[in-house]
Amino acid sequence: MDSLMLLFVETTRNSSACIFPVILKTITHFPEVKDGECVFPFHYKNGTYYDCIKSKARHKWCSLNKTYAGYWKFCSAEDFANCVFPFWYRRLIYWECTDDGEAFGKKWCSLTKNFNKDQIWKYCE
Repeated sequence: MDSLMLLFVETTRNSSACIFPVILKTITHFPEVKDGECVFPFHYKNGTYYDCIKSKARHKWCSLNKTYAGYWKFCSAEDFANCVFPFWYRRLIYWECTDDGEAFGKKWCSLTKNFNKDQIWKYCE
């Protein structure tokens, strides 16, 4: 749920003062919904998230709506995003986690079917 706040800003131009209305969008945050279900991907502020995030919180959390509307929950092990198989990376299709293209040899996977296009990934456990 979004709320709007109206402010007035005074500026000076050519020795005259003008007042302009400015509308700011604020986000309402409700208490955690413990039995809610994470929705991925979700939009929050200026980003799109495919997994739980740690934004202004001690623990990772997720939105319960496709576009964050104040409803959220802390993530448990089963809430984190799952790898998507098969996925396309470079010129190959992968059916399991891979270390291809990873400088330190750590296995990773795509969170969408087309890594080449979306570039969304996570390390495998």
